[in-house]
Amino acid sequence: MDENPLLIKRFEEDRTHLRAVAYRMLGSVSEADDAVQEAWLRASRADTGGVENLTGWLTTVVSRVCLNMLRTRQSRREDPLDVQVPDPAVGPEDGHDPEEEALLADSVGVALLVVLDTLTPAERLAFVLHDMFSVPFDEIGPMIERSPAAARQLASRARRRVKGGATVPDPDLTRRRQVVDAFLAATRGGDFEALVALLHPDVVLRADRAVGPTLEPIVVLGAHRVATGAMAATGRARFTGLALLDGTVGLAMAPHGRLFLVLSFTITDDKITEIDVIADRDRLCRLDVAVLDD
Repeated sequence: MDENPLLIKRFEEDRTHLRAVAYRMLGSVSEADDAVQEAWLRASRADTGGVENLTGWLTTVVSRVCLNMLRTRQSRREDPLDVQVPDPAVGPEDGHDPEEEALLADSVGVALLVVLDTLTPAERLAFVLHDMFSVPFDEIGPMIERSPAAARQLASRARRRVKGGATVPDPDLTRRRQVVDAFLAATRGGDFEALVALLHPDVVLRADRAVGPTLEPIVVLGAHRVATGAMAATGRARFTGLALLDGTVGLAMAPHGRLFLVLSFTITDDKITEIDVIADRDRLCRLDVAVLDD
C-alpha cells in the first residue's frame, strides 16, 4: 500500500480533534485511542483524492468507528454498573496514564460523561457531534441511517437528559455548590483542615454495602473520622465531579466514563451534616443525574 504524504500530514494535524471527538463519544482514553487508530487504518485504505473537506471526512470516519464500538458495547449488555471498575487510584489496567484520564474527564465534565453513558449510541453521536463540534444534522443523519430531522430529535432528546428530568431543583443551588465544590477541592488537595472546617462536628457518613470492602453498610461519625476517610480517597477524587443528583448538588465518580458511585450531601448553615455514599446499582439507576449549569 502506497503511503499518502498529504493524508498522513492532515491526519496528524487533526489527531487532537479526532481524539477529542472519540473521547466524548466513548468516555475512555484507551477506547478513544483505539478508535482513532482504526479510523487511520480505514482512511489509509480509502481514496481521498476527491475529498474537499478532509477534516470533516475524517471526523465522519472516527464517528462511525465510535458508533460501531458503542453498538457493540450495548449489544453485549455492557452495563457499566455491572462490572468491577479498576481502582482509579492505581490507574487503569491498559497502561494509560490515570492523570491524563482524570484531566480529560475534568475538562469535559464528569457529570456530562455519566449522562452521555446513559444515551443510546445514536443519541450520543447526534448530541456530541452537533452540540460539541457543530457538525450539521445533514451530515449526522446518514451516519445513523436517519433523516436530518430525526437526528435533530435525537440530539434534542439527549440535551433534555443532560439538563435533567422533571425533578424540582434545589432552590439554593449556588450555596450548596460552593460547599460541595470546596469539599471536592479539599479532598483532591489532601487538605485535612479544610475538610474538617466544612464538616459539622457531628457529621454522619453512610455508605451502602456496594461501596465495600465490608458486606454491611458503613457508618462513620464525627468530622475528624469522616475527613480521615476522605483523605484515603484522594486518588478517586480525581475522577469525581459536581453533578445534579435528583435536582440537588452532589458528587459523581466515574472512572473511564462509567458511573461508579455518588455522594449526596445534607447541608445546614453551610456545614455538611450528612453524606450518603451510593454505589448500589439499583439505587444509582433510580437517580436522575444531570449537568450543572455554569
